[in-house]
Formats: sequence, structure tokens, C-alpha cells
Amino acid sequence: MTFRILLVPGVNPDRWLRVWAERLRDVPVELVHASPDEAVPLLRSGGADVALVRLPAAGDDLSTMPLYTESTVVVVPKDHVFSVVEEIDAADLDDELLVVPLDDQLHWADAPGTRFAGDPVPTTADAVELVAAGVGVLVLPQSLGRLHQRRGLVARVVRDAPGSAVGLAWVTDRYDDLTEEFIGIVRGRTATSSRGRGAPAPEPTPPTPRGKGSGGSATGKGTSGKAATGRKSSAKGSATPRTRKPRPR
Repeated sequence: MTFRILLVPGVNPDRWLRVWAERLRDVPVELVHASPDEAVPLLRSGGADVALVRLPAAGDDLSTMPLYTESTVVVVPKDHVFSVVEEIDAADLDDELLVVPLDDQLHWADAPGTRFAGDPVPTTADAVELVAAGVGVLVLPQSLGRLHQRRGLVARVVRDAPGSAVGLAWVTDRYDDLTEEFIGIVRGRTATSSRGRGAPAPEPTPPTPRGKGSGGSATGKGTSGKAATGRKSSAKGSATPRTRKPRPR
């Protein structure tokens, strides 16, 4: 039995996989890679148990859990004016030519600048090639910027641009114990939590002993009570002897 996790480009599950390996050593993980357009259909068809995707993931049959929102970056040639700063404002893109690939994951409908009017650009990788050739700039989620990093290009954060939300998705009707376990790991649930098959069973608490025998050792009344005080022995054994008067002869 394996647990299959579908990933879209740019998403890194390493920190969760390490925890999974510690808690569920008998259940290996299989990573399934898919393009953003293929991810949800593949999840629905049973190609994966859960998916780390960019939100929203449409469909009434799916359950989703937002995880984090990525910053947006602009990728430009190394000699571009943006390369001398760490961050820019969205308004700084007004005079730029924007290359928007068909697999765009930012979906920034009102992005400033002028859109590239040449032939359609099929993929983000193709858009990066155009930017490297000096044709326009590319805005995309930060993790995709790292994924496509190459010599001669730099990425700078666009402060007030919309971010890209990443979340966990699964088919609601196929929710099971392993899915719950992974959700718990992603949420930071500890191994000792009562939920999830990876949690160890709690150790039974020994019952509190009751009765006279145990009460003596616990409270000091049984063993160290009357016998310890010497009252009983002094009453009969160790009392001062009485002096008898001599009888008259």
C-alpha cells in the first residue's frame, strides 16, 4: 500500500514527507507530478490520494484546505533596471512588456504593462526563454521563479501584486485514515494526538489502590499510627510500678 501525493510545479512537500516517514514507516509515499491543468482531473480519476495544488480548485466533489500564499516575482534579464533593487511596486511594471504563457498560474487579470502580442507562449519555460532573449518580463509565483532560475536572469518581488494560494485537495468521498493522517501532518498535529493511525496508544494509568492496607502506606495511619506512638505498650508494659505498703506484724 502506498500513499500518492500529486504535486504541481513549484510546490515542495519535503518537510511534510520527513514527518510522514517518521510516523508511518510501513506506508511509502509516491509522488505524482502533473501540470496545473492536469492536476485536478488526475486527482478525480483516482491517480492520487491527495494533491498539493494552486487554489482555487473548482468542483463540489473536492475538499480543499488553504496552506499558504506565495509572493509574486518578476523575472528580468540581469542588466534590467529592476536588478539593482530587491523589490518593486506593481506600478513599476507600467512601461514593461509582459509575457503571459498559456499555463500562467498567477491569473493577474489587471496586471499593469503591455501584454506580449506575438505568437502564443505555451509554457512558463517558453516564457523564460523569451525573457532570457530580451523579450519582455515575466511575473509568476515565487516558487516557479526559483524553479526556472537560470544564469543571466534575476527575480524581484512585486510588493503589491496578488499572491498565489497553495492548498491541499482531495476527493471528499474518498477521505480515509491516511488522508486524515497527512492532513494532520500538514496542520502540524503532533504524533501524540488522539487522531490519526500514527499516534501511539496512550499508556494505561494504574488504578488508585483503596482499602485499609493501602491507606496505611499512603497516609501513614496504618503502620505508623498507634503502634508507633507507644501508647499501647506504655499502658500495660512500661508503666511505673506501684509501691506496696508493708503489712503490720
